[in-house]
Amino acid sequence: MSSPAPVGTPLGPAAVHADGPADGARGTLVLGHGAGGGAGSADLVAVTTSAAAAGWRVLRVEQPWRVAGKRIAPAPPRLDVAWTAVVEALRAGGALTGPLVFGGRSAGARVACRTATALGADGVLALAFPLHPPGRPERSRAGELTGAGVPLVVVQGETDAFGRPAELVVALDGVPSASVCAVPGDHSLGRAPGAVASAALAWLEELAAVRS
Repeated sequence: MSSPAPVGTPLGPAAVHADGPADGARGTLVLGHGAGGGAGSADLVAVTTSAAAAGWRVLRVEQPWRVAGKRIAPAPPRLDVAWTAVVEALRAGGALTGPLVFGGRSAGARVACRTATALGADGVLALAFPLHPPGRPERSRAGELTGAGVPLVVVQGETDAFGRPAELVVALDGVPSASVCAVPGDHSLGRAPGAVASAALAWLEELAAVRS
């Protein structure tokens, strides 16, 4: 895994961990972390390792609040502001080559969905998408998924209290180029990170084939 590089944002410095080939990459995968942890979560590391080995450039974004050592994530709009600044800096620096995929786990997946169209992503990889707060299905965030506007896959734990795979399937019914992949485990996706990585890489391969 790489050492992080600082990137300035209106909310303070973020950090970007870069892995995979710097030149000749098959595409670029930009990943965001969840509200309860950073870029070193088991699922993000597994996806990074797998995708980088397959020739993807993987850029894991550490949000400014994490870089600053804070414990509580800011409101979603502020997450989007920092993410947007990082993506625009990466694009200006020539770091976004080939098909561009946004992704992340939980809150990071929400950010990816909300910003995909505006920032020119070709697809979204959502890990442990929090469809609703535990026990509160009426507070659905399905609109963020259905509004992504690009090909999308959700890799979801079979016992995720924030939304089980079957709920995601219903939420995405009728949405073109959207799919759900169930893997063992809960919202942390820590039980079988290898299965998460395999599902993610299979979808990335499909997307790259379509875009080539």
